[in-house]
Amino acid sequence: MSIEELVHSCKKGERKAQEQLYRDYAAVLFGICLKYSRNKTEAEDNLHDSFMTIYDKIGQYSGKGSFEGWLKRITVNTVLQKYRKEEPLKVVHDNTEGPVEETDPNSDLDLQTLLGYIRELPNKYRTTFSLYVLDGHSHKEIGALLGTSAGTSKSNLARARTILKEKIEARRAPSSITILITMLENGIPFL
Repeated sequence: MSIEELVHSCKKGERKAQEQLYRDYAAVLFGICLKYSRNKTEAEDNLHDSFMTIYDKIGQYSGKGSFEGWLKRITVNTVLQKYRKEEPLKVVHDNTEGPVEETDPNSDLDLQTLLGYIRELPNKYRTTFSLYVLDGHSHKEIGALLGTSAGTSKSNLARARTILKEKIEARRAPSSITILITMLENGIPFL
């Protein structure tokens, strides 16, 4: 079934077409939901809410532009709307100035760990970080999407980066036991 036929059938409310739409696009949209969610369960809830919105608004799709792009936009907006209702996005004053140091590319930090750290960020920081770093939106666009200012977006991004940097540095910091073992191996007294 072509995209045009699929959209037309979904507009008529045909369940088989809705199931096909879900099968065709759930994986892509779930990836988007994961970027904005704290965990897999929350991402699944966001995916469900997004598909409910898609089914409800599919009549508004005009056929112009990318259908997948339209689905992604609906998904992002659905998730952001949910977070706007949950927690007001406020300006966070941060004393961090200048660029945030990049992490060492030779470190043992894997992508799953980094994504886990991003998911642990508070909603306002995770959302801003994902929109800016992962999706490439400008601070002005983020402000418009979240109903805040570009300055708030910049501040929230700086705070998100600071939190991530602290988590990465804490992960790399040697534990007391590692330091003690190293001292013993090198004959350094620790008393």
